[in-house]
Amino acid sequence: MSVRTAVVGATVVVLSSALAGPALAAEPARGADGHAATRRAIEAAVADGVPGVTAGARDTHGTWSATAGVGDLRTGAPRSAADRYRVGSITKTFVATVLLQLEAEGRVSLDDPVDTWLPGVVRGHGHDGRAITLRMLLNHTSGIYNYTADEAFGRTYFLKDGFLRHRYDTLTPRELVAIAMRHRPDFAPGTSWTYSNTNYVLAGMVIERVTGRSYAEEIGRRIIRPLRLTGTSVPGTRVTLPRPSSRAYSKFEQITTGPTYDVTRLNPSIASSAGEMVSDSADLIRFYRALLSGDLLPARQLKQMKTTVAAGETPNTGYGLGLMDRTLSCGVHVWGHDGGIHGSSSSAATTADGRHALAVNFNGDWSGDMDAVLEGEFC
Repeated sequence: MSVRTAVVGATVVVLSSALAGPALAAEPARGADGHAATRRAIEAAVADGVPGVTAGARDTHGTWSATAGVGDLRTGAPRSAADRYRVGSITKTFVATVLLQLEAEGRVSLDDPVDTWLPGVVRGHGHDGRAITLRMLLNHTSGIYNYTADEAFGRTYFLKDGFLRHRYDTLTPRELVAIAMRHRPDFAPGTSWTYSNTNYVLAGMVIERVTGRSYAEEIGRRIIRPLRLTGTSVPGTRVTLPRPSSRAYSKFEQITTGPTYDVTRLNPSIASSAGEMVSDSADLIRFYRALLSGDLLPARQLKQMKTTVAAGETPNTGYGLGLMDRTLSCGVHVWGHDGGIHGSSSSAATTADGRHALAVNFNGDWSGDMDAVLEGEFC
């Protein structure tokens, strides 16, 4: 999930990752050392407290990768450019792509009410699936409460004591949605924007209702296998990371002091179709390049995906359908998504033509400047 939830005392604090987004300026020319600023940025992240970083990029000059720091604090083993890692809310772009493919096939309309496919599921405390469209799910204008902001959920799965007791729990999509339904909506459907992981849990449920197969199966047959994404998987309830991989670490707080905990093993069903996927940098680059190049969606659906709304108060950023649109400080325009889950912070971004792409992962969730890595690569 790209929203990490912590409970401080009795207050749930939702920590939204920076995502990805608009501009019209041309990308600057890159020489032989065109990734030097990116390398400095990942080394600075390690100096700031991130255990280790792995990054990869592809542009007109070819492919590049780099690592910094360690993948295992106990042994000192370095991170690998081939590391597989939990990508959190980058999952959302995959889910949105599948729903848009289904629309292109005439099997669903983004203007369908959620209730058409999931009758009675979105009900309670003012929520009404008859007034919320699939499009509103994908661009976070539904107003549906974000289940990860629930205080009890946060205490159970995001604070140290709760996580250590419950890290292997299995939660179903319906159970996650039911948590959200215990709260009032954030706003009336279509009247504002708030990031809600519940939207994409519901989107995964819609994919299963439309196709008769799980969202994981559909991502596999429509994206992973056609693009030969050998490092990408949808783990379901599998608690381990596939190899090669590094350890993942958390302090359970946004501080650089205090104990560091190994959170590599966890049941990702708490993220479901909002953020459970695993990938590597090479695969994320291949996926976003293919997506923005038009290889996965017809022009009409890709245009819809890139039609954005203002992403709250985040400057220079818009949110499309599972895709962020951001203007960097140098005016370069990138598309992509960030993702955060226990012990893992990731970002993937590409220029609008898909020719220049970056993917990066921190194996710690409490510090490091992801924006600086993007700025270093694209500016």
